[in-house]
Amino acid sequence: MTGDQSQTPQPPPRRAGIKDVAARAGVSLKTVTNVVHERPYVSAETRARVKAAIVELNYQPTLAGRQLQSGRSNMVTLAVPRIDDPYLGALAHAMIAAATARGYTLLIDETGGRTERERLAASGYPGHGIDGVIFSAAALDSEQITQMSQATPIVLLGDPVSNSNAAYVSIDNVASAREVVDHLLAGGRRRIAFLGHQTSKLTGVAGLRYRGYREQARAAGLQLSDDWAIGVSRFTREEGKTRAGEALAHLRSADSLICASDLLAIGAMRAFQEAQVRVPDDIAVVGWDNTVDGAYHTPSLTSVAPALPRLAEVALDALISRINGNLATGETCVVPHQLVPRESSAAPAG
Repeated sequence: MTGDQSQTPQPPPRRAGIKDVAARAGVSLKTVTNVVHERPYVSAETRARVKAAIVELNYQPTLAGRQLQSGRSNMVTLAVPRIDDPYLGALAHAMIAAATARGYTLLIDETGGRTERERLAASGYPGHGIDGVIFSAAALDSEQITQMSQATPIVLLGDPVSNSNAAYVSIDNVASAREVVDHLLAGGRRRIAFLGHQTSKLTGVAGLRYRGYREQARAAGLQLSDDWAIGVSRFTREEGKTRAGEALAHLRSADSLICASDLLAIGAMRAFQEAQVRVPDDIAVVGWDNTVDGAYHTPSLTSVAPALPRLAEVALDALISRINGNLATGETCVVPHQLVPRESSAAPAG
């Protein structure tokens, strides 16, 4: 025959499966599984024969097969209220690196601080094969989290829940607030206000930072005006600008403002700029989180910097411990921090 002849395409060679390995080695499927997972109860001779068959057939266990055998997906979720928050975005980046190094895939869920979405997160996203959750809750109360942590491996960021089976990972918020007060005192500041007070969350992040501020100020013999404790409902730029603007008459008698987050501080500095209040000449400003926004603001923002890579590593290790069955109650993991002085808290000229 002449001319072009079409040829029937050949299917790709079939990948060797666990049954092929068992047949080649002359053992049961269970024995192959035990060898793959390095389990005991297999003789050295049989183990060597199975491993030789695996090499000869180029057998590679599938992800689905590994999950079926282990009962785990090696997938965890970071659930946060807003992923566009600069601090939470940087935290997610560090968490992904820490999870990858530990053989886990990290998924990210933005809950929006909605109760139903947070409830889904705290319950472990049923039906999605999630092994555990690293969780920053905004809507669920401590009783709800405590109940759900009995069934779901959870690590909490942000506000602690001391009586739950969830681990809590954070910097020392009280100690860091004391350091901020000492820093301002060293710059000659004596009339120190606080933006970010939340009376409904005295044991949360804001409450602990406020407590450290009050304790250190009193230890230094400072007189604090009640008007200098400025409440907020959220840690946002908008909230910082609004609350600082509303309290401007009181803040004119202060020489420094401690803000419970960088975003609050950036908002407050915007309010000061519009009111022609100079930072740091008229008032020093300090925040928490060491965000990129603060570092590049004019003036640059003094901030408490958590050791993010370490925080991510500790959070992943605590979560994996819970996935493996650790049910310790009230476990708290404290990670390092440092105060990063910048232009916003420089000593006043003259």
